[in-house]
Amino acid sequence: MNRIIAAIVALVVLLLIASSMLFVVDQRRFAIVFGLGEVKRVIAEPGLYFKLPPPFERIVPIDKRIQTIDNAEPDRYITAEKKNLLVDLFVKWRVVDARRYFISFRGDSALAEDRLKQIIRSSLNEEFTKRTVSEVVSNEREAVMHTVRNKVARDASAVGIQIVDVRLKRVDMLAEISESVYRRMIAERKQVANQLRSTGAAEAEQIRADADRQREVILATAYKQAQGKMGEGDAQAASIYGDALGKNPEFYSFYKSLQVYRDGFANKSDVIVADPSSPLFRFMRSADGGRPAAAR
Repeated sequence: MNRIIAAIVALVVLLLIASSMLFVVDQRRFAIVFGLGEVKRVIAEPGLYFKLPPPFERIVPIDKRIQTIDNAEPDRYITAEKKNLLVDLFVKWRVVDARRYFISFRGDSALAEDRLKQIIRSSLNEEFTKRTVSEVVSNEREAVMHTVRNKVARDASAVGIQIVDVRLKRVDMLAEISESVYRRMIAERKQVANQLRSTGAAEAEQIRADADRQREVILATAYKQAQGKMGEGDAQAASIYGDALGKNPEFYSFYKSLQVYRDGFANKSDVIVADPSSPLFRFMRSADGGRPAAAR
């Protein structure tokens, strides 16, 4: 009976020892096998593995998922103009070299985040001191992010960390400088607007002057053409009159005299003082105008 109990106890002990030598690596984590004061090996692939029982070897899990650093309060930075800015940002990072990461931080993610915050703060401070408020807020914001991301990634790779992304969520000016900055921005915009108005006014004057010149040219050309047409018409009229006069001078003289009578006696109150024997009244004295019989 004692032998059976002893055998059962021995079997239980063996099972416990065997179970302590088996471990499972999750796909979301690295497994560092640590023993006798040093890192024995790093396991990155998920599965079932063996190790020596404690205290010879122990397992230290390292999370390989993307993690986020998001400060609860914005940090203060100084620009090239000695102005204070409040900057709120977030950082995405993950462990890619578990051995370096463990050696640097002993597997403590809080220590890793503190180190990354220091690196980011130093890089941002270096970039902000080179730029003005206007450049940081608008013109060169993307350039700042690109430079900071590269610097942080380079420093973080030395401790086994990969920087996935660094983003500025918000850049605010302190209350005491906001008003002065806004006034300066308004003045700059007004200056640009006035310059554009001046340029527009000059171009408008040039367009109006060109339109006036074209108008004068068109009117002069039209007047020239009209005078030419009128001259041609007068010439044709004179030719027609000449031809008519040459064919029947008596009828032409009679027709012109009738026009003179009509224009001269247009109103009842018109009075003409003339000698009755005047040639003007020759067609009133006789229908043939007093021509000799041989001429008839």
